[in-house]
Amino acid sequence: MPMTPAAPPPPLILGCGILQKEIRFLIKKNGWALETHFLDSALHIDFDKLSLALTSTLSHLAGREGFVFYGACHPLMGSILHAAGTYRTAGQNCVEMLLGEELFTKELEQGAFFLLEEWAHRWERIVTATMGTNREVIREMYQGDRGYLLCLSTPCSGDFRKEAEEAGRLVGLPLRWLDVSLDHLEMVLQEAIDRKKRESPCRR
Repeated sequence: MPMTPAAPPPPLILGCGILQKEIRFLIKKNGWALETHFLDSALHIDFDKLSLALTSTLSHLAGREGFVFYGACHPLMGSILHAAGTYRTAGQNCVEMLLGEELFTKELEQGAFFLLEEWAHRWERIVTATMGTNREVIREMYQGDRGYLLCLSTPCSGDFRKEAEEAGRLVGLPLRWLDVSLDHLEMVLQEAIDRKKRESPCRR
């Protein structure tokens, strides 16, 4: 009796881990047949490490259906994804994907530096890795063109108020808080899923 061929694995989201809780929540909520693989959310501070992580992971996953959850976090992001035969979600970065372009631009123009829970828990390590340990230099850099830390709390966020306050003290900026729905992030992911369906070989 001939064996029934195994079903192909579901499409995969390869993404930055910054919004992994939110993405997993939306996958479950919508019943999307997707698997996930998340990379370290601090890779964006080192272009070489980010490029290596993306290229090596994409190479390991070669032939796997899916797309990438990343913004334009690397100057060669387009080339990296083109070489791998895949594409990314639409948006400048993860914050824009979460807030939408209008609100993101508005807060950015008013002087916001965005703080998400994932970064708040490792803020000092991320900041000192890029700017060194001199707190006066760190504060000068952040206060040069930013006016406040905008802490973004989603329905999936835990209580990171203490970590946010410590982040604010490190860079010398006041805190503002914004409760954010997942509506825009859900739309961004749905658009990427729909594109995958349109480009699926079985639909060509």
